[in-house]
Amino acid sequence: MPRFRLDCPRFGSAHHSAMTFFAVAISLFGASKGFSTEPDQALREYLKQPRESRGKIAEQPFANEPLTRDQAAACEKLLFDDWRESQRAERKLELERREIKVGEWSMPFHVETFGEAPAKGRSLTISMHGGGGAPKRVNDQQWQNQKRLYRLEEGFYVAPRAPGDTWDLWHQSQVDLLFSRLIENFILAEGVNPDRVYIMGYSAGGDGVYQLAPRMADRFAAAAMMAGHPNETSPLGLRNLPFTLHMGELDKAYDRNRIAKDWKGLLEQLQKEDPSGYIHWVKIHEGKGHWMDRQDAEALPWMAQYTRNTAPSRIVWKQDDVISNRFYWLAIPAGVTPSDRALVIAQSKDQTIQLESNDVEQLELRLRDDFIDLNKPVSVVWNGREVYQGVPKRNISTLSKTLIERSDPSALFSAEITVNKPK
Repeated sequence: MPRFRLDCPRFGSAHHSAMTFFAVAISLFGASKGFSTEPDQALREYLKQPRESRGKIAEQPFANEPLTRDQAAACEKLLFDDWRESQRAERKLELERREIKVGEWSMPFHVETFGEAPAKGRSLTISMHGGGGAPKRVNDQQWQNQKRLYRLEEGFYVAPRAPGDTWDLWHQSQVDLLFSRLIENFILAEGVNPDRVYIMGYSAGGDGVYQLAPRMADRFAAAAMMAGHPNETSPLGLRNLPFTLHMGELDKAYDRNRIAKDWKGLLEQLQKEDPSGYIHWVKIHEGKGHWMDRQDAEALPWMAQYTRNTAPSRIVWKQDDVISNRFYWLAIPAGVTPSDRALVIAQSKDQTIQLESNDVEQLELRLRDDFIDLNKPVSVVWNGREVYQGVPKRNISTLSKTLIERSDPSALFSAEITVNKPK
């Protein structure tokens, strides 16, 4: 509660006395509503209220008030702690049931825990089984194999059972939703470090890595593909996701071995053109067929050396057949539909954001102080034309929106601007 002086002013002017009384009255009125004049303090007071009587945070008068950098940092913690508290019981129950449900889809999963928990939280490794277009009993057996296939030095090893039995087990649209919920649950209920989440898979599970890693790259710290086939997917989205590929030299079915070598060349060329991106390691295991005798397990310590960066200076966003509406600090506003296989390239440097794309009409740029100075003007240039110039405003509404989207404390952004593609 703010403190106010109600004693008489030491000035003789009746006008000054009236103005002082008026200012105090306004302050007291604001205090009676339960909020102080500073938005971070107002947020604290709002969060003290019973959850059912708060009202939507975006509709609160303080939610769109500008924040300082320090206030934004304080509000991030306040919002995440409150959100985690509100979600923890439900998310913990889902983990205890060992099953994720989203709409009509369900995904059972196996969990094993390895090593001591680091100070910043355990890692999470999601490991996808093989199988595919086969009877349920075959895919169930592949799931049982995957549970025992790998061991970690540290972290939660999670082997989910695919939500279906079709050939495209792991790259249908519902998998993105199920995996997002799974990751959120481990963050909220088990304190997993959100910057140390890894994905891997064998055979049909490798197919899933080829597809999910580029389109969900901003959720993972690294990815490992074993003995899979990419189908039609592109490696462009792997710009900020370390990616390792393991293939048996003799694994000729569906040209898997030849295509693995092709991807090695693609990744090498991408890294040559963009040396600070496309970290990769491709290993063709000599004399091995589809089964690599566990030699591919060397991918796990390779992945573990990497942590995620949620605000890279350069982003290459290539849409898949499953459309995503958010990727690192870029988002597509509701109601905007990108072109098929849309490509957006974004670069942030020296207070200027460069956008290249003809495949989407409008974008949201989520910003924060660790990659651009929000106390200074920002310029946005799209296809060579300036589409924004100004000082973005940090606010609680944007922090809250980006938190609820992902339940990820590392992926909050304090400012947002919307820009339109130049005509």
